[in-house]
Amino acid sequence: MSLTKRCTVELLGTFWLVFGGCGSAIFAAAYPELGIGFAGVALAFGLTLLTMCYAIGQISGCHINPAVTFGLVAGGRFPAKELVPYVVAQVIGGIAAGAILYLIASGKVGFDASAGFASNGYGEHSPAGYSMTAAIVAEVVLTAFFLFIIMGATHKRGYAGLAGVAIGLSLTLIHLISIPITNTSVNPARSTGVALFQGTWAIEQLWLFWLAPLVGAILGAVAYRCLYPNRD
Repeated sequence: MSLTKRCTVELLGTFWLVFGGCGSAIFAAAYPELGIGFAGVALAFGLTLLTMCYAIGQISGCHINPAVTFGLVAGGRFPAKELVPYVVAQVIGGIAAGAILYLIASGKVGFDASAGFASNGYGEHSPAGYSMTAAIVAEVVLTAFFLFIIMGATHKRGYAGLAGVAIGLSLTLIHLISIPITNTSVNPARSTGVALFQGTWAIEQLWLFWLAPLVGAILGAVAYRCLYPNRD
């Protein structure tokens, strides 16, 4: 499969992840009487990833996350020469989803993107007021385990048919843990896609939601490779 086609499906997959996950947070999390809450949003992120694992996994590997791509490069599972095209496609997909979400949300009277727009934050912009240090630790640890799970679930000796389930459920669990801390990133494209439309503090704090997930992903992938050196 050509790199162009693989990048195209990475763009579409990232779009779906941000549109489905952040869309559930924006439109449904606190909807009067029928709101899905934190658990519903966590499940939405997991389901978007799970569905895309089976839709595009055989085409691009279904990274749909710059941290995953960086981690798989560090883990020896993905060629470094294709890292930049994948990441660019993912970020474009995230921003496109943010734009569509903004267009839909702005159709409601009283909509104000500066109120949050499902953006990630720390300090006063953390859902439960967690500090910058707490946000960094959470994002690094959770992304590290996310990559560790991905490396194991997609190994050639593993249960390939169930890999998408394990990966999707792991993202659900990650959100259940960390929505109160940072609104959960573990994905720089997801963070960027909505931060640009929030327009103020989310952009100022975006550096953390690039740096911490990338560091965590590399640590998790390298840890897996070190523990299982013959299982690439």
